Amino acid sequence: MNAVTLKEKKNISYKSCFDVIGPVMIGPSSSHTAGALAIGLVANKLFKGLPKRVVVKYYESFAETHKGHGTDFAIISGILGFATDDSRVPDAIKIAESQGIDITFLEESGDSPVGHPNTADIYLEDDSRSIRTVGISVGGGLIKVKHIEIDGFSLNPQGSLPIMIAISSRNNLELELRRIFKKYEVDINNSTNLEKDGIYLYQFDLDSQLSGEARKELENLSDIANIIIL
Repeated sequence: MNAVTLKEKKNISYKSCFDVIGPVMIGPSSSHTAGALAIGLVANKLFKGLPKRVVVKYYESFAETHKGHGTDFAIISGILGFATDDSRVPDAIKIAESQGIDITFLEESGDSPVGHPNTADIYLEDDSRSIRTVGISVGGGLIKVKHIEIDGFSLNPQGSLPIMIAISSRNNLELELRRIFKKYEVDINNSTNLEKDGIYLYQFDLDSQLSGEARKELENLSDIANIIIL
């Protein structure tokens, strides 16, 4: 398992003591296995279903060690929606291929496009849609999401989870979203609003996880084509 540098530690937001200890997981490495699975799970939540094709590009440390550290099966486990302690994790590639998913792993020789040694760039597609996300594993099973492409939009979040994305035809949705966050005492670290062809995307980097009640209220908002909570 790669050591986390002092500089990296200063930039990690630990939410609880369990973030320091690390997750309950199928090994061998919290950075290269549990963190990789978490990046795959982001792709799963963005795509909302099983893709027909998966392309994973690795950079730097991930490119050098992904085979021996279980990064391949970890990322595919996340794409399939498995938890870190799911007994199926080591067999995830075989399970995915049995469901007709074409999988490609690529080792990139250059530097990480987001400046971190544990970088995975994941692309999913089927016959009608595609998503892309770039994530980094920062240690202890924690990740940051540095890039997202979805529904024709391109985003560069601050990185730390949770992140909420809403896509809607409503140009006034931001105030309602902020009202819900305030109601449930969830602080906003950063926000981005984008528009394309009359469709609006609202992205919020949040300070804490949303409760079940908050999630339900968000999901019940009208005229939302897609809502994603990472």
